Amino acid sequence: MHLRSFFTALIFTSLSSHALAAHKPEVEPAWNGHTPPGAATPAPFTPYYVPPGAKSYDSASPLVHYKGSWTDAYAARFVGGSLRKTTKHGAAVSFTFTGTGIEWFGCTGPRYGSADVYIDGKHAQRVDAYTAQDHVQQRLFWSFNLPHKKHTIKIIHSGKKRKHGKTTTIDLDAFVVTKGTPSQSVPALPQVPSRPSVQNSVQKAPTTAAQGATPPSSGGWELVQKGTTGVNAMQLAIISPSHALIMDKVEHNPLTTDKKRPAWGALYNLETHTLTPLHVKSNSFCAGGTFLGNGTLVNVGGNPVVEDHTAAADFGDAGGMQAIRLFAPCEVADAAGCDILEDPARIRLASPRWYNTALRIQDGSAMILGGSTRGGWMNNVTTNNPTVEYFPPKSIQGANGTPVRMQFLVDTLNSNLFPIAFALPDGRVFVAANRDAMLYDWQTNTEQRLPQIPNGVRVTYPMTGTAVLLPLVPENNYAPEVLICGGSTLEDTQPSWALSARDPASDQCARLLLTPAGIETGWQVERMPNPRTMPDAVLLPTGAVVLVNGAGSGISGYGNVKDQVGQSNADAPVLAPVLYDPGVPAGNRFTQGLPESTIPRMYHSTATLTPNGDIMIAGSNPNLDRSEMAYGTEYRVEWLRPSYMTTERPTLNGAPRMLGFGEKVQVQVTIPQGLRGKHTLTLGTVSLMDLGYVTHAVHANSRLVYLVSELGDDGRTLAITGPPNGGIYPPGPGWLYVVAGDVPSTGLKIMVGDGQGPPVDHDAIRNMLESTKLADGSATSKTDGSE
Repeated sequence: MHLRSFFTALIFTSLSSHALAAHKPEVEPAWNGHTPPGAATPAPFTPYYVPPGAKSYDSASPLVHYKGSWTDAYAARFVGGSLRKTTKHGAAVSFTFTGTGIEWFGCTGPRYGSADVYIDGKHAQRVDAYTAQDHVQQRLFWSFNLPHKKHTIKIIHSGKKRKHGKTTTIDLDAFVVTKGTPSQSVPALPQVPSRPSVQNSVQKAPTTAAQGATPPSSGGWELVQKGTTGVNAMQLAIISPSHALIMDKVEHNPLTTDKKRPAWGALYNLETHTLTPLHVKSNSFCAGGTFLGNGTLVNVGGNPVVEDHTAAADFGDAGGMQAIRLFAPCEVADAAGCDILEDPARIRLASPRWYNTALRIQDGSAMILGGSTRGGWMNNVTTNNPTVEYFPPKSIQGANGTPVRMQFLVDTLNSNLFPIAFALPDGRVFVAANRDAMLYDWQTNTEQRLPQIPNGVRVTYPMTGTAVLLPLVPENNYAPEVLICGGSTLEDTQPSWALSARDPASDQCARLLLTPAGIETGWQVERMPNPRTMPDAVLLPTGAVVLVNGAGSGISGYGNVKDQVGQSNADAPVLAPVLYDPGVPAGNRFTQGLPESTIPRMYHSTATLTPNGDIMIAGSNPNLDRSEMAYGTEYRVEWLRPSYMTTERPTLNGAPRMLGFGEKVQVQVTIPQGLRGKHTLTLGTVSLMDLGYVTHAVHANSRLVYLVSELGDDGRTLAITGPPNGGIYPPGPGWLYVVAGDVPSTGLKIMVGDGQGPPVDHDAIRNMLESTKLADGSATSKTDGSE
């Protein structure tokens, strides 16, 4: 059955009163939120917020200068009890500040018109303050990507209003300045204890796994800062050639929805760098995500209603621990009409999950592993959810849609949240958590334990490392091999006050070939140039891996350990990415010297390959709420551009919208003269990639499969054969890149498989809904509470 039919059937499924009965959540103290008293009581909300480290300047500040006719208005609902307004065309207000960001707060309503905003004399935006209803303390303009120096913002009344607007009023309630710092002072990396079998990384690697060609050298790489995300990029996924989807937790983000409350989801236009807020209903803090076989994005789990200095109802969010948020395929260039769907009474998880991992498996459905049953920090026996469930629900070993117990997640406490997982060619799933790993047969619910990760390194939250499934190659029958880098050797049974943000991270990378012989040989250990916790591992179409982001000391989270920097549990940000080539001898696989950032990217940062072939780097927010103190909430976006971005590249034309398993198709390619003859007929000519769903250093769905291909005698017609089956590449969205001489084309989006949704078991769905309850009030509908 097509998934659309499933959704239709599910929405109209007759549910018993037991399944829909209101369930009063148990109120327990929990890190970053529980359902506090009064959370369901709507209250007025205003976007005005001054994060720690920022500074507010009232409209009456002597540093704010006015030109033309302005009048004062006084009321308790205004910032500082007053504001200044004007209806005069050409009236202006200016303010000079030193910092990296500026926000303008004022009112909107039916009497309001528009104004032009200038930053340092350059037109930045025309702001239309008209709304059908009156609202106070609204964020009318913001910019967070300014260089750290003195700037002037100037707002000029345009004299314009909408046709149905009553007057042309514009006002100023307050400016909020993000002060920033002139440059990031990075602490020295802690001394890493010596380890056995050390092979230190050295200069650039000479060849790639796929082609035997020279990989991109550090020369010619660029790091460019451009764009801001509006919401912290805790979760990141490429959804189309033009857009990335970003998800965050409920907090005081500057991007505002049309409901006049902060957004915690957004669409980022990869071409124009503009933003569209998403209307997320539930708290998606630390959710997992994947795409289904028909291209629908599924975002699962989260945290309860957020607890903050304001009542939770102010944000308008619902509890998210059992939430399923759906985002249908969106191919329109401007993403118009594309949004998140939530129907928690009928489409939800069977059990609460915070810090779960979601993975697309061979039938196109989502496997959802582990997590915690309530917000906290380190997992423990009282919060552990040692189960796996599926979307759509399945009947595995008689579970009939309910979660299936996974003993591995019992044995790997405490540091086992956001387990590492990869779908393997034989249909099983590789899973790693804490210091352990296994192969999981989900159809029989059986586990095959693997050798323990060497040297006592823990690799899952909060001792977070990262992992990648190395390229799958037809020449060796797609033998899978995993690479796990970073993490920590700290004991996960210690109390938080015994851990420090200065405890060294691990510099270990460990590889395991998942064949009988490879398992018998065991893990192969290498050393990164620097220790890292919370890194990201990004596959390139060439088969190389970029390691980026992370910290040199401490662990994930905030507000838990000693020696915190601000609220961060980690310190010593690692600012330089490194390139890893899996296909050359150990000791020569790391390339250093790539462009170094000045922006710390630690907890809640992300990185992903884009269709264009560069790497989008965003996020970082080790804070309870938005903060501008070290290490603050980061909205700036960086683009790491390999050297091939500035060379003449192959082009791919006429790719089918759908590629079936084993299907043979022909496409047209153009190979630049300078690349002809450079491995154009060898392995790696065509890279089929899943760009994944990235969060908390988890790249579970990222994948690169080299397709069987042959270039015709005309040098333009390329014959491509689809992957053999859903084990090699789970059905769903993918991106095709043609690679010549280690230079890839831009990626073209295709659907792999038949484009249909995953199988649907209606009895399992019905039983799950009738036999399980909502545990955190996720079905409670709250009004927005806007003033």
